[in-house]
Amino acid sequence: MIIDRIETFAVPPRWLFVRVETKDGAVGWGEASLEGHSEAVEGVFASFRDRFIGQDAHNIEEIWQVGYRGGFYRGGPVLMSALSGLDQALWDLKGRALGVPVWQLLGGKVRDKVECYAWIGGDRPDEVGEAARARKAQGFRALKMNATSELNWVASPRDLDAVVERAAAVKAEGLDIGLDFHGRVHKPMARRLAERLEEIEPLFIEEPLLSENIEGLEQLSRMTTIPIALGERLFTRWDFKPFLERGIVDIIQPDLSHAGGISEVKRIAAQAEAYDVALAPHCPLGPIAFAACLQIAVSTPNFVIEEMSLGIHYNTGGHDLLTYLADKSVFDLENGFVKAPTGAGLGINLDEALIRELSRDFKGWRNPIFRLADGNFAEW
Repeated sequence: MIIDRIETFAVPPRWLFVRVETKDGAVGWGEASLEGHSEAVEGVFASFRDRFIGQDAHNIEEIWQVGYRGGFYRGGPVLMSALSGLDQALWDLKGRALGVPVWQLLGGKVRDKVECYAWIGGDRPDEVGEAARARKAQGFRALKMNATSELNWVASPRDLDAVVERAAAVKAEGLDIGLDFHGRVHKPMARRLAERLEEIEPLFIEEPLLSENIEGLEQLSRMTTIPIALGERLFTRWDFKPFLERGIVDIIQPDLSHAGGISEVKRIAAQAEAYDVALAPHCPLGPIAFAACLQIAVSTPNFVIEEMSLGIHYNTGGHDLLTYLADKSVFDLENGFVKAPTGAGLGINLDEALIRELSRDFKGWRNPIFRLADGNFAEW
């Protein structure tokens, strides 16, 4: 299983796929999507090719350690996203070579199916009651939405009224709701908003403050009974360490395309379990990332729920979670759950011809820039 070729494919709507081929013709796929920065991630693969072509693809841990430590500079979204995609592809290769799902290589399964939630409301949430009903009809039992659009450091109470009203509208449909603050809310409003949301009893509030504001998050965690979720902008077990040590987080959300792939997220999950913290991987991305998340979910005891990007507002132009799958039934939803994958490797087969075709002319994706009424920049 000697690595002979490593390719990347930027494809719509905003994903970066990784293909690893061995000298005997075996192929594994991973996803290194870093929203808005695919070109930077692709650049990392120049050094990865130099280091890993000619290496034994079975030695996943060795390749991970060299990929992480071997370049002197470590961590961060760009390097770790590239390493994530490579790591997923190597696990896919190994599972296929052995004829078993990756979750078998991670110790076997602890559950038979994986509960998933879907997005509603878009970047600026609106009409969420109708959207919730549509998702309920699809079979989802839990949803997530942005709590607010752009928000000033100190906002009008009316802006907070609207957040509570939207969350209540979803709860009225008999669905659980997670509220993503998306780092848009600053400390004065985060405290007030968390207090207002207590009556709604959401599943969690996500990124109520940016992760770099660890002191503010610690203060907030002492003031609310709502579970706090975060982690999509943390990239290694060392990044998560202070949040766990200080009792700030209740649900960690590492992204398998940003946080070192299957190898590192499995370690982060075990680290969190030691602090009685749950795992809910972040995944507003493509089918390979979602397939990797399912392998972790099936084999990890402190997993609770999985983000599923089917129909998410970023999936535009006719390109959605199932677009590149040869068998589109593999992620079928039943009463809010996706069954544990049974196929070898990551359990999916991709339409490689379509991937190659659509990657030729794809120009990349950029996140929107938000501004306040006075023209000042606002967190997206």
